[in-house]
Amino acid sequence: KVVEGVLSWLRFGTEHVATATLPASFNDLLPHFLVEPDDEYIVKNKPVTLTCRSTPATQIYFKCNGEWVHQDDHLIDRTVDPATGLPIMQVKIDISRQQVEKIFGLDDYWCQCVAWSTTGTQKSQKAYVRIAYLRKNFEEEPMAKEVALNQEVLLRCHPPEGVPAAEVEWQRNEHVIDPVNEPNFLVTADRNLIIKQARLADTANYTCVAKNIVARRKSSPATVLVYVNGGWSTWTTWSACSSVCGRGWQRRSRSCTNPTPLNGGMACDGQNVQKSACTATCPVDGGWSDWSNWSECGVDCSMWRSRECTQPSPGTGGKDCQGIDLQSLNCTSQQCLQTANGVEDVALYVGIVAVALCLTLILIVVVLVYRRKKEGLDADVADSSILTTGFQPMGIKPSKPENSHLLTIQPDLTTTTTSYQGTLHSRHDGTTHTGTSKFSMTNGPLLDPLPNGSHHTLHNGKMTSDPAEFMTRLSNQTYFKTLPRDVANTSYGTFNFLGGRLTIPNTGISLLIPPEAIPRGKIYEIYLTAQRKEDLRLPLAGCQTLLSPIVSCGPPGVVLTRPTILSMDHCSDACPENWAIRLKKQNYEGVWEDVLMMGEELISEPYYCQLEAETCRVFSEQLGRFSLVGESLNMSAAKRLRLVLFSDAYCSTLEYNIRVYCMDDTQDVFKEVMQMERQLGGRLIDEPHVLLFKDSYHNLRLSIHDMPQAHWRSKLLAGYQEIPFYHIWNGSQRFLHCTFTLERLNLSTCELTCQLCVWQVEGEGQSFSLDFNIAKVTLRSHTILLSGLEAQAFPLAGPSAFQIPYLIRQKICSSLDTPCPNGADWRLLAQRLKLDRHMSFFASKASPTSVILDLWEAQHFHSGNLNQLATVMADIGKQEAMIFLVSDGEC
Repeated sequence: KVVEGVLSWLRFGTEHVATATLPASFNDLLPHFLVEPDDEYIVKNKPVTLTCRSTPATQIYFKCNGEWVHQDDHLIDRTVDPATGLPIMQVKIDISRQQVEKIFGLDDYWCQCVAWSTTGTQKSQKAYVRIAYLRKNFEEEPMAKEVALNQEVLLRCHPPEGVPAAEVEWQRNEHVIDPVNEPNFLVTADRNLIIKQARLADTANYTCVAKNIVARRKSSPATVLVYVNGGWSTWTTWSACSSVCGRGWQRRSRSCTNPTPLNGGMACDGQNVQKSACTATCPVDGGWSDWSNWSECGVDCSMWRSRECTQPSPGTGGKDCQGIDLQSLNCTSQQCLQTANGVEDVALYVGIVAVALCLTLILIVVVLVYRRKKEGLDADVADSSILTTGFQPMGIKPSKPENSHLLTIQPDLTTTTTSYQGTLHSRHDGTTHTGTSKFSMTNGPLLDPLPNGSHHTLHNGKMTSDPAEFMTRLSNQTYFKTLPRDVANTSYGTFNFLGGRLTIPNTGISLLIPPEAIPRGKIYEIYLTAQRKEDLRLPLAGCQTLLSPIVSCGPPGVVLTRPTILSMDHCSDACPENWAIRLKKQNYEGVWEDVLMMGEELISEPYYCQLEAETCRVFSEQLGRFSLVGESLNMSAAKRLRLVLFSDAYCSTLEYNIRVYCMDDTQDVFKEVMQMERQLGGRLIDEPHVLLFKDSYHNLRLSIHDMPQAHWRSKLLAGYQEIPFYHIWNGSQRFLHCTFTLERLNLSTCELTCQLCVWQVEGEGQSFSLDFNIAKVTLRSHTILLSGLEAQAFPLAGPSAFQIPYLIRQKICSSLDTPCPNGADWRLLAQRLKLDRHMSFFASKASPTSVILDLWEAQHFHSGNLNQLATVMADIGKQEAMIFLVSDGEC
């Protein structure tokens, strides 16, 4: 049928077909194909050519998609094989894009070559013709990943649809990856990329590239970030013990450098510093043994004795014994083998008798002079009313006649051991009561006598002398060389047995001198001053930090019969489990000594302390220089810092400065900053804020954010400012602050809103909103604080210094000091006043009630309510509570 069809088609187109006549010897051979048509792809609009070659063949033709291709579309070439002599026929046809696009359906466009000879026909393989293309969008693109070091990474890629199918290659930072040369990479059969072990060098942008004969497509780059989680280094060796003697602390550290976190890897988990308690062996100073017996007298009229440095022997770096270990002495004449003659003995005895007579005469003269001076003293001090008139408070009404015997308490002046020197005047006439000009004492002065002509009249405990003159005189004493001459931070007054109070305004520092603390018959000139850190540096070791101001009160060495109460602020977080807090006192040699350990108080010691949330109350029977020092026991220990913001009061330029002070949260430091800013012309722009600063060895960072960019910009190059940890913890610098310099874009801009962020590195922080007008007046609170700086330190002496009247106080003490079977005594009073933690201390005193009332006076001087105390007394069941309802005038 095929032959018949071909013959009929040949008869139709005889003029176009050349028919070959085969030799007779080849008539029985079937044609076979030397070249068969291959699959082709049409790129864009360029046609493709199909070629077919066969021998021996008389005719060759193409059939495409079941239809014969017209002979006019064939290109025929005939040759003869020189080796066999067989005829070779080659036929070519062109296929255009339009021909292929006319085919509809699922079948592809195909063509087949048919070769014919006289014996028969042969068909070639089908050649498919397709239109080549490559779509733009990848069916699956590689995704960015963050992987740990040495982890396997899989990047998936499904190229766009295309004909022919696209080939895939991978690029790293635009460079082709060759898995043959880089064995760490593997391209799977489904075209995915595997990184067998991620290295730091494998951090890069990876791109999947798909290409065929039509186009080349690139995926979006996928960033592979190889991160390294931090690892701890080994611990360092323990440091030396912070104490050279006794209990101390040692530390060791490690760093997150094995390896160091990279590319966002996790930081090391845990603490980088460890602390441990340690006990240092105290040095033992050597001590002398007893002297041996004297040796026999030698021929040289001398005898010897010795001692050894063995009780104890020096050890652990202790000092050797000081002094001689061998001593000689001349023998007497009886013991010496070489005795003197009789004439020399008589001369010796005569000389001894003469010396004894002279000494006796001198002693008699001294005794006579002493008796005459004593008689003169008794005549001068005949009337003791000057002591009570000098301390009569101005605000109290005159007493009623029937009560005069209770309130007019005459001091005992019969004692001749008074330590006051100077001139006293009556408050009424300004002259001495007895007409004499001096009030002589026998024990020697606590302070040098006042200059001639400087009369000090006691009015309500205040002295009318010049404060500067007092400070100059006080500073000239040997012990007081380090006292500041700043009158604003010093308070002083003259007190007797009625007691009183000294207060330094706006510092939280006060000294309460209870009644009967000064012995009757004595008058003390007492001072209270706050030391500046730059004037007096306290030696700190290890993790120690200063928690309170350094306060001096004195003069030291005065005789006190009851403890005074020194009140001062502290800046600890009031968590005793985090601190080892010590009270330090400076001795006469200038050495700071530990006199008290919080929580380990001994009632036999002359010092005791109550630590409140923000205030420390020190009971002391000795005046001197005190300070509170804390040593952190763990990294949770925190100091309270006060953050205060100041700016220029007037700003006429584009630049505007904001100063952020970081200081201990105590009133004395805040007062000094306010005084300094007043001199600089600064103003407070926000209320002070409190921040807890932990002992974590991390610095404090400060930054300003969220400023309106259209009006303001920061001139700070870095994103934040930083205050080193040790500057804050050790207090090496007094006024720590950061200055933020801002610039407004227009002089008319006055409103400033921003956020101040303060945080400790790797710790929690705080954020404060600032919203103010740089052209408006200062905050009202700033005006009040500045006006408070002008307040002078006026002492209060006698009854005006206390809320509880003196007689009522005596009645309460006599009522509650006596133990009660039902417990209605001073113990119940301490419990109701929430002071029961100090029961052992109160019980060690002769009058526990008086010490409790002293502490109540120290705590409630400005806020105390006598009615509340009366209620407590009523609850205890004491009828004496009714006396609180009596007015001051009736008392």
